[in-house]
Amino acid sequence: MSLMESNSGAGRRGAQRAVGERSEAAAGQAERAGVPDPELVERPRRRRFSAEYKLRVLHAAEAASQPGEIGALLRREGLYTSHLTAWRKQREIGALKALSRPRGRKPADPRDAQIASLRRRAERAEADLEKAQRVIEVQGNVSALLGELLEPRGASASTER
Repeated sequence: MSLMESNSGAGRRGAQRAVGERSEAAAGQAERAGVPDPELVERPRRRRFSAEYKLRVLHAAEAASQPGEIGALLRREGLYTSHLTAWRKQREIGALKALSRPRGRKPADPRDAQIASLRRRAERAEADLEKAQRVIEVQGNVSALLGELLEPRGASASTER
């Protein structure tokens, strides 16, 4: 079989797979053996450096007096010169102080929750008051109608004369 025929996949099953895709048989063998799949690369995590660490490295780099000391420091710490450059800029603008603050949302003020709760209570009380006023109005109308219906007809005619 020539190289062209083997690449064309004529007469072979599974020839339409994308590059890097494995057959189901190979996937099943790796799972059964309990061995991590060598074809799947674990996604690397981005390194995060604390403000204290950055300042410590910057001080060590600035304290270096002999040629090659900064390079040795960078190799030992696993850093690049671009890290030092970026960290120096951050230090100049005062960003390292801001980095020492905890990340994420600021904790919610308990007064905000209390205010929201009181607002909901006030809205419910106003709605209940409005309903009660409507009920009282309807009761007044019903009372007036019943009073007219129950009033003797002769009594109203005799008072008008």
